[in-house]
Amino acid sequence: MNETMVCVVGNVATRPVYRETVSGPSARFRIAVTARYWDRERNSWADGHTNFFTVWANRQLATNAAASLSVGEPVIVQGRLKVRTETRDGQPEWMSADIDAVSVGHDLARGTTAFRRTPRPETSPAPDRAESAPDRAETALVRAEPAWETDRAPSPPADGAGNGATGAPGGDASQLLPEAAMVT
Repeated sequence: MNETMVCVVGNVATRPVYRETVSGPSARFRIAVTARYWDRERNSWADGHTNFFTVWANRQLATNAAASLSVGEPVIVQGRLKVRTETRDGQPEWMSADIDAVSVGHDLARGTTAFRRTPRPETSPAPDRAESAPDRAETALVRAEPAWETDRAPSPPADGAGNGATGAPGGDASQLLPEAAMVT
């Protein structure tokens, strides 16, 4: 099926409106996208026309968007473009451009954010896998990051236990776990 996929970068213009529907959670908000251009006469950047889009999110994306987004925050939205025209008595009344969102996220070129994974609904795991496989989050804490300056993996902790990232003796937790940053 031919669809018009778009990726827009702008600011949240309205507070996300969250609804529980028969088909699952749904949220909508408006995004303002302003073109910037170089004005040669003033020798500076200037704002161009602002386009407004209504962004629709469904299911888990709706829940996460409603919990994460506030008015004025810079975001990137990817999704399917839908242009609708309403006519009455043969005369066009209004036109709207909606985006059925596939992905929504903060624009990290303009600020920082902290990511928190949403828990998945519990399902009954296979008994042998549930007890033998370590939790993914625990594995990430134990695994050391490479030293990016030298492109080499860090040396193992002095105690040899492999728990340097947990703050146990023999490891420097501040070196392995970055600080969480918040959007300001």
